[in-house]
Amino acid sequence: MSKPGPISAKPLSALLGDVFSDAYARQGFATRELVTRWAEIAGAEIAKHSEPMKIQWPRPVEGQPQEPATLVLRVEGPVALEIQHSSDVILQRVNRFFGWNAVGRLALRQAPLSRKTLRKATQQPDEADVARVAETLSSIGDDDLRDALARLGASIKRN
Repeated sequence: MSKPGPISAKPLSALLGDVFSDAYARQGFATRELVTRWAEIAGAEIAKHSEPMKIQWPRPVEGQPQEPATLVLRVEGPVALEIQHSSDVILQRVNRFFGWNAVGRLALRQAPLSRKTLRKATQQPDEADVARVAETLSSIGDDDLRDALARLGASIKRN
């Protein structure tokens, strides 16, 4: 009986890379980096309230230079006006990312963002629980470490 060969696990990104690339290509994105790195490109404040939906490329006219594309952004309603006012800055950042004048204008679509909602901030553990756990940690000499472990232990017990 022969031994089975070694198991070679492939990263999920390698298996699904082509699937995602095709999906992004249908939306006009040459690569997915504009979507995945949007916070780095546009800035944290702008990215918090917007996300790129697609890039619309105009049809080329024979004998004419290629016109820049339109970047369609999904924007949360109340912030749309602010993002419209900072559209020049966004265009500069996007074109700097591409390395050429790829995008000439922005089109805004007001809609809820498709991102997952952020988790609620965790509650601090009860001080009485922290004190009870701290009593069991008397063998730890470092006060800061003992306090941190007591808070951690109380949080774990609570959940």
